[in-house]
Amino acid sequence: MTDHKRRAIIGGSAFEEEIGYARAVVDGDRVHVSGTTGFDYASMTISDDVVEQAEQCLRNIGAALTEAGCTFEDVVRVRYLLPAREDFEPCRPVLRKTFGQVRPAATMMVCGLSDPRMRIEIEVDARRGPVGDRLRIEQVSGTAMLEQWRYVHNVIVPPAAMSPADAEERLTRNRLDNAYLGDTLVGCSTVRPPSGDGGTATVIARVLPAFRGRGIGTALYENALTHARVLGAEAVETCVLAANADGLRFAEAHGFTEIERYVLDGESDEWVDLRLAP
Repeated sequence: MTDHKRRAIIGGSAFEEEIGYARAVVDGDRVHVSGTTGFDYASMTISDDVVEQAEQCLRNIGAALTEAGCTFEDVVRVRYLLPAREDFEPCRPVLRKTFGQVRPAATMMVCGLSDPRMRIEIEVDARRGPVGDRLRIEQVSGTAMLEQWRYVHNVIVPPAAMSPADAEERLTRNRLDNAYLGDTLVGCSTVRPPSGDGGTATVIARVLPAFRGRGIGTALYENALTHARVLGAEAVETCVLAANADGLRFAEAHGFTEIERYVLDGESDEWVDLRLAP
């Protein structure tokens, strides 16, 4: 189930503070992105070119969608607001590149905007439903993918944060996978090959917090479990940071039972080992 609490996402625009609004609001499964213009919010600068403004609008919206736990593929409604009707046609290739496969409902309106430098404003609504077949899981290969895997790992388990060298060493021993929605990184997994007399493999699935509740963890877990079985695992375990309540609930919901809690020497964080019921 998706968390139905209301959550505001602040994009860093000076306008948000001056006027009193959020770049986006997550309300249950729904994500509402405010009308967004072509300002680079880091520098509060804006191009004179309408196409460049449209591109920046989409970058700003994309950042808000990612923080909300979705992508452009989740967009169901888009509205384009322009002061000059003739400016819309030059923007169409940029808009088609983003929405051509998504095909959201759309409206274009000619109206005044709050700043004469603004030549286009875009707002979208999205729905954070199950990802279904849109999820892509790929085995880690190369430095860029390994860095993405390390990023997710460190976000989920900061007490065990890895350096690039740590991640490279881990790649030599384990199967590592990344999960993507489109080009957006959403999670990763680890399979430690079977070891010991019982042939026990360790399977760990990690999903970035904003993208939880959409079936990504289950897909990552099932993919990892399949690889563990191919490697000859007779038993499967997982390891979860005790403070990660979502992770513990996920493991228990998928048939894992706690077998041990412990604190590593010289540390204070508690870890939980769980085993998959036969």
